[in-house]
Amino acid sequence: MPTNGINKALKLQFGLINYENRYLTAEAFGYKVNASGNSMKKKQIWTLEHDEHDGQVVFLRSHLGRYLGSDKDGKISCGAEKTEAECRFVIVPQSDGRWALQSESYQRFFGGSADYLSCFAQVIGEQELWAVHLALHPQASLLSVARKRYAHLSATDGEISVDSNIPWGVDSLVTLVYADGKYNLKTCDSRFLSNDGKLVKESSSSTSFTLELKSGKLAFKDCEGKYLSPVGPTGTLKSGRCSKPGKDELFDLEESHPQVVFQAANKRFVSVKQGVSISANQDVETDLETFQMEIDKESKKAIFRTNGGSYWTLVTHGEIQSTATETEVNTMFDIEWRGQRVALKASNGKYICTKKNGQLSAVSDSVGDDELFLMKLINRPILILRGENGFVCHHKNSNTLDANRSVYDIFSLIFSDGAYHIKSATGKYWNVSSNGLVASDGDNPEEFFLEFVEHGRAAIKCSNGKYLRGDQGGTLMGDGANVDAMSMWEY
Repeated sequence: MPTNGINKALKLQFGLINYENRYLTAEAFGYKVNASGNSMKKKQIWTLEHDEHDGQVVFLRSHLGRYLGSDKDGKISCGAEKTEAECRFVIVPQSDGRWALQSESYQRFFGGSADYLSCFAQVIGEQELWAVHLALHPQASLLSVARKRYAHLSATDGEISVDSNIPWGVDSLVTLVYADGKYNLKTCDSRFLSNDGKLVKESSSSTSFTLELKSGKLAFKDCEGKYLSPVGPTGTLKSGRCSKPGKDELFDLEESHPQVVFQAANKRFVSVKQGVSISANQDVETDLETFQMEIDKESKKAIFRTNGGSYWTLVTHGEIQSTATETEVNTMFDIEWRGQRVALKASNGKYICTKKNGQLSAVSDSVGDDELFLMKLINRPILILRGENGFVCHHKNSNTLDANRSVYDIFSLIFSDGAYHIKSATGKYWNVSSNGLVASDGDNPEEFFLEFVEHGRAAIKCSNGKYLRGDQGGTLMGDGANVDAMSMWEY
């Protein structure tokens, strides 16, 4: 899936649900597969890969890195380390959005239940149909393939327009809400896109879309069999007249990096308004005071991109400017998390400080007031967390939270002077009890601190100094002593 240049397109990962409402599961022992999973966890997640020479042929890779395949007798295996001939499948989409998977080599269809799976059916029946449940994080940027423009909430028109060159600011965040095999598109202000292009407060059949796949791209089919597409000069997103998806109806989902605003000790916002210099000299927050923070996968250092596409970089005499067009050593910064403030260290080993004229320079050996910044995350007003074992969701019978669910709840993230409050749809706040149990029944908010420690993942520190984690039973706890795999969250 190509990208428009600023972010990477997301790999399509999903669960496949059979006619008995069970997930296709890849077991580690013997690389066997079954359709017995009750929910979508690691073993139920599959990655879709396309053949480089034939866009209709796909491969299904398990969480173990092995490929699903079928022999001439229809026997299913999932042990192939490479994309062999017997691993080649063709997706045959159905009118209700489900898939039939056909072996390209033998022209038979894949299906079955529990341990009785085969790829031997000559025609598509109910047992050969699979519902698709996306496993990627549901918050992303939406890119029109035909227009090469991004979707965003238009404040003036009260609609979603597809006319942005780059996905910038909170208005460019789209949340996919999964329900009953279909998807709703939710805007940053918690409204749903209807098929007529209007934004409404409640979901309904007119806001529910079936997700279809064509050559690695996504199409959204409405309840009347028509497809979403950008219409008119501003690219208003609504259902058109087409009953088959063409290029105008195709979209990419791209990863949505955190975008942040910095306020220095002088109470002014860091900006690129004055040109290439990075200075804390503005009193308002605009796109020029907003920076996209990308965490380098290898070094775990932060890279800050301006809305013009350039990067912060260390130049002569320690000055920080926005002159870099590619990432390299001098564009990477260490973030030190200091409660409600952060300190930034440049590649010269010096901390960034705010000079009297507002200019940012990496010249300090230690951290004082001038080296501390308030950093506010601006493009996650609604929060969805996915951890090592699944999404965070309310427990069915209590006010506690599960951390191992295949469905997710949406929470409000409220900024408060360098900390965050997390609020449930009930209006109650997250709190951590003395025994570390996280509940969503607080009348008063508790402070949490977001630490962006890896590419696409954050650790969340509680006011007790411990980190949120999912325990072995799947309960969300606020008692993690360190940042590890169980205390890092896709957000």
